[in-house]
Amino acid sequence: MQESSRAKKLKKTNHCDFQSANMKNRNTKNILVVSFGFLFLFTAYGGLQSLQSSLNYEDGMGVISLSVLYGTIILSSMFLPPIMIKNLGCKWTIFVSMACYISYSFGNLFPGWASLITTSAILGLGGSTLWSAKCTYLTISGNDQAEKENKKGQDVINQYFGIFFLIFQSSAVWGNLMSSLIFRQDSNVAEIPEENLQYCGAALCDENFTTTGNITLPEQNLVNILMGCYIGVGVLAMALIAIFLDNIDGQAAKEFRKNKGSQSFCNTFLATFRLLKDKRQLILIPLTMYSGFEQSFLSGEYTKNYVTCALGIHFVGFVMICFGAVNSLSSYIFGRLAQYTGRTALFCLAAVINLSSVLALLFWRPHPDQLPVFFVFPALWGVADAVWQTQTNALYATLFTKHKEAAFANYRMWESLGFVIAFAYSTFICLSTKLYILIAVLVLSMVTYFWVEYNEYKHPTAQVNVIVNIPQKKSHKDMPETVNIIAQTNL
Repeated sequence: MQESSRAKKLKKTNHCDFQSANMKNRNTKNILVVSFGFLFLFTAYGGLQSLQSSLNYEDGMGVISLSVLYGTIILSSMFLPPIMIKNLGCKWTIFVSMACYISYSFGNLFPGWASLITTSAILGLGGSTLWSAKCTYLTISGNDQAEKENKKGQDVINQYFGIFFLIFQSSAVWGNLMSSLIFRQDSNVAEIPEENLQYCGAALCDENFTTTGNITLPEQNLVNILMGCYIGVGVLAMALIAIFLDNIDGQAAKEFRKNKGSQSFCNTFLATFRLLKDKRQLILIPLTMYSGFEQSFLSGEYTKNYVTCALGIHFVGFVMICFGAVNSLSSYIFGRLAQYTGRTALFCLAAVINLSSVLALLFWRPHPDQLPVFFVFPALWGVADAVWQTQTNALYATLFTKHKEAAFANYRMWESLGFVIAFAYSTFICLSTKLYILIAVLVLSMVTYFWVEYNEYKHPTAQVNVIVNIPQKKSHKDMPETVNIIAQTNL
């Protein structure tokens, strides 16, 4: 009798271990699919964004199109992400949003005000939903795995965001490598006159603020080849998501479409605004906006006023490859390191790196003879940006577990506002002024961030139960349809 009882217990234990291992493998597979999908998609978009201030420099068309893009993201973030995620689920929201990103590559095939502004607006509609769905998907998977392994939700979520950004941030390597190798075939590359170098960096502020040292555009057929490659990798990203990504919240989306009435639709519509009643969300706005400021500075200002001005447009890709490689590796390291050091130490590290870099850029006079220095600043920026991306996303996931869709919609909305402001004043004020603005926003961001951490220390966020739908597999018939996940949110 006792042997029979022991055998049953052993069988039950083995079955639970098998389920846990299978769940971990499934979550790992899904995280990798999402990560590589974003890698392919942003191989195209990231490369295009780095080139806009140089490739479409006339009348500031490139940076204005980026401003329109992020402005549309702000507007769509106010209502679109919760509605799409609730109705389509994370998987198909990501799929549809990726199609919006591909349209921007088509717009750059025939660059002009009409094509760029239209495709920028389309991309903006997909931008808010893409990132909100991705963050929601990773949060659900992280809490799911944490419950199975009896770990803190924030630790597993940190690891998942670290894996994601390790793979995703390498898109800067491949997208910029693609553009650099193609543009090196150009026969129009010219030497930059010594007298033009005085306009590089933050030294002088000429009345013509758009002046750069070398604005010789590559041949149009090379641009067309690059756009064709970008469109191809974008389509590959959509195929990867459609075929291999599990629809982990598909049943919840189906039930929402089937059972919820107009009142729930209104509640979903207003969810993004309702979260602003939470003072933590309000206080996090400067930190979130700073993410947009610092990214737009590197892709819009550094590439134009330092790299293109002193070295030429064909060097932009190589410099941004350095940023992408360091950013990718740092993202993974910080995702793992956060559980030992805590977020605060990492945020302080990023702030010191950015502040030091900005002060150095104020006084540096770029010259082609200083080639290694052009790669040092993107490398440092990559380390800092890895912290801003992984830890700010994880912070939102930890604080707002009950309102994931609305929280990440707010994140994308306020980050995009930072992009819009930075790109909007790009052609109107001096580079030195832009650097001082960046310092001011950084200081404000850290002050408000410390308040959030202090408030969380004094008033820890209570644990919450989150219902997660687990898709059924034939080999696991006795798995429950739903499980209660405890999200550990004590910081």
